[in-house]
Amino acid sequence: MKKLLAVVLVIFISLPLFSQVRFGLKGGLSTTSLTMENLKTLTSGETQYTVEALEEGNYGFHAGAFVRINISKFYIQPELLFSSRTNEYSVTELEESPVESISKQQFNKLDLPIMLGFYLGPVRLNAGPSASLLINSPSDLIDHPDFNAMYQDLTFGYQAGVGVDVLKRLTIDLRYEGSLNKYQTQISNATGDKIKLDDRPGAFHLSLGFMF
Repeated sequence: MKKLLAVVLVIFISLPLFSQVRFGLKGGLSTTSLTMENLKTLTSGETQYTVEALEEGNYGFHAGAFVRINISKFYIQPELLFSSRTNEYSVTELEESPVESISKQQFNKLDLPIMLGFYLGPVRLNAGPSASLLINSPSDLIDHPDFNAMYQDLTFGYQAGVGVDVLKRLTIDLRYEGSLNKYQTQISNATGDKIKLDDRPGAFHLSLGFMF
């Protein structure tokens, strides 16, 4: 985390050295693809469950700010985004009369991608590393009693995609995000029992931004 913050600090300190610096706001929608096995059998206490990810039940949104530093045909674009995603699972309690329920998991996180890209005519190609911090809400960044414990949940991944700028103001991006870490997650059944899942979420992000 300290190294990542140092990189971001160096980028912002270096802003005056570049001739073309644009600031912007962006937001958009996300769809999550879970790569966990389609069907898992899990045990909580003395009860067994089957858990199946519902592909049509994974969605989310993101919003935040970015800085684009243009260097000839190349650019660097650090971003700070709040994103929220919801995954849905079918949970069946394996008894003589199986009981099926739909469980939802909502994940709120702070994303810090640093995109490196270049212009190919009107199209932009970009890719770069991304750090994600799971939080309950943006207020956690101010009110959290133990920042060290919170930052232990920091995970790393990558983003890559294409974009286009319209009239030098509007920016449209489509990206794929992948994770390099496994998330240890939990869902609850109807009686409140916790069931742990282990997945590697990937997501497609479609965003619309405005540059000043």
